[in-house]
Amino acid sequence: MDRADGRTGGVGGVRGTGGGVGLPALRSHNTALVLDLLRTAGEEGISRLELAERTGLTPQAVSKITARLRQDGLAAEAGRRASTGGKPRTVLRLVPEAGHAVGVHLDRDEVRAVLVDLRGSVVAERRAALDLGAGAESVLAAVTGAVREAAHRPGGALLGAGVALPGPLDHTRGVLHRVTGFPEWDGFPLRQALAERLAMPVVVDKDTNAAALGLAAGGEAGSFAYLHLGTGLGAGLVFGGAVHRGVRTGAGEFGHQVIRLDGPPCTCGQRGCVEALCLAAVERGDPAEAARVLGTAAGNLVGLLDIDVVLLGGRTVAAAPEAFVRGVGAVLTARARRTGQDEVPVRIAPGGDRVVAAGAAQLVLGPLFGRGGA
Repeated sequence: MDRADGRTGGVGGVRGTGGGVGLPALRSHNTALVLDLLRTAGEEGISRLELAERTGLTPQAVSKITARLRQDGLAAEAGRRASTGGKPRTVLRLVPEAGHAVGVHLDRDEVRAVLVDLRGSVVAERRAALDLGAGAESVLAAVTGAVREAAHRPGGALLGAGVALPGPLDHTRGVLHRVTGFPEWDGFPLRQALAERLAMPVVVDKDTNAAALGLAAGGEAGSFAYLHLGTGLGAGLVFGGAVHRGVRTGAGEFGHQVIRLDGPPCTCGQRGCVEALCLAAVERGDPAEAARVLGTAAGNLVGLLDIDVVLLGGRTVAAAPEAFVRGVGAVLTARARRTGQDEVPVRIAPGGDRVVAAGAAQLVLGPLFGRGGA
């Protein structure tokens, strides 16, 4: 059981180039509650009394936790606020620069690494060309170089790296399966290999799950599907604020549902997959058809899961965002009219081309604030 001051547990934080705290015991449940409220309070801050009221902890427990956070440099005074009685209350805020995490988007042809502070803001970024089929040594070297360049800045503790890439993979063990189009990665222990090279904790997940986690952490509420159409197609699913990975961490292989039995071959070995049909339409210069196909598949997803909203992202969507929102939305509107159900809205996901990399950083930061990550 956690102590009231949150001094049990640990993250194994790695010191950055400028030193900084080791961020001890941030997996303590009570400490995570307080940290998350400090994070959401922003620059205006929050008082200890408010922290106690909103967490259900005693004022004494909150005082011990906040004293430890201030000692470690994670919290600081943000002024005083008038009280309804007695002396003004001291207001505390999170110190976002006290810790950082690296988020890596490992795509089929590019690696992107971002450095993110405790509030989730991107403070540095590096990109480099990549060939995911070039072999483990080449890919590991590219990822290691991008991480080190992005993280090369003073101040704060470097907590670890979250790495997101196409699936399928085993999120729990950090082991890849037969990544679509790259079967040679089957069984490769990516998390272990990168942790040894980087000398820091590493978390591995699918690109779509990472993006969905980042969107939820950024305030996207309810249950939603994030559909990522780039060099491939996948989905990240969030129910009640938590990413749904499935029992075997294989949920969200959205691109490989067959919607045309006699369709073109897909890199997964099947025929008529929505990914193959979408990418073929894009290659023909027909984003409207790609959007119609994507909308058909999204309609299947809405019918199965009854989600609140569909969010679209990925470089292919970014090249014609209005066409994809309009095309997918039209299919879902028609479906709603047929079924008599409320229409499910379609929007472009916020975050632009950083949505996966920034979400990957939340694989490391999320658990510190009591959110589902690693």
